[in-house]
Amino acid sequence: MSEQIPGNDLLVVDRIETFIGQFHILENVSVCVPKGSITVMLGRNGAGKTTTLKSIIGLTPPREGKIIFDGMEIQGKQAFNIANLGIGYVPENRAIFRALSVQENLKLAERKKGDFERKSDFIFELFPDLKRLYKLPGNHLSGGQQQMLAVARALVPENKLLLIDEPSEGLAPILIQQMMEAIRKLSETTTILLVEQNFIMASQLAERYTIIDDGKTVQEGLMKDLIEDTDLIHHYLGASIKTRKELEMEHESEN
Repeated sequence: MSEQIPGNDLLVVDRIETFIGQFHILENVSVCVPKGSITVMLGRNGAGKTTTLKSIIGLTPPREGKIIFDGMEIQGKQAFNIANLGIGYVPENRAIFRALSVQENLKLAERKKGDFERKSDFIFELFPDLKRLYKLPGNHLSGGQQQMLAVARALVPENKLLLIDEPSEGLAPILIQQMMEAIRKLSETTTILLVEQNFIMASQLAERYTIIDDGKTVQEGLMKDLIEDTDLIHHYLGASIKTRKELEMEHESEN
């Protein structure tokens, strides 16, 4: 019998332990994602954020702990069965089919016949470049356009939850802004769990955060509180990261 989620959480990751081969990557990770929210996972490179997403979607199943999605325990299920429950995954490396056209990439993402036709207007409203590049193969797209295609592909089937890994990686500032606007629009209809190294972007998008450090959850809460806690940010995310508040103070001092 399925365990029910208390409260408003669509996803609960409860103290999972995940191994890759003999390596113990996640030692005690917990994440809660409320329905209708954007929640961001933060942490240094190698902290375990991508492995957490892969554990949720079933690509690196946890050996211990629970993953509860929409009232159902999903740990141990095959990845395609988890996806069919309504979870979309946008991997860090984009993983588009480069020899196939934009159209073919999107059609291949269908779970049910007609999925793409039902969602095409919404997808092209979010990413108008993809409509213009519809017939071009993936390897003719820029890095930013490939990232748009990777996100768009996860939108073709109906999903209650999107797992998006590093959407701003390698993008120019103007494309980061476009991606942020698209993610905001998506969040009106779909719950989002985001992994993002760009702290300014994450702080402007997310309502809640979870910090992963060395394979463990070390802090979680409201993003508005984290923005004010520069000591916590620098301790877990790196001294080189500047918060929006610090950047504003620097700008004021320069003027």
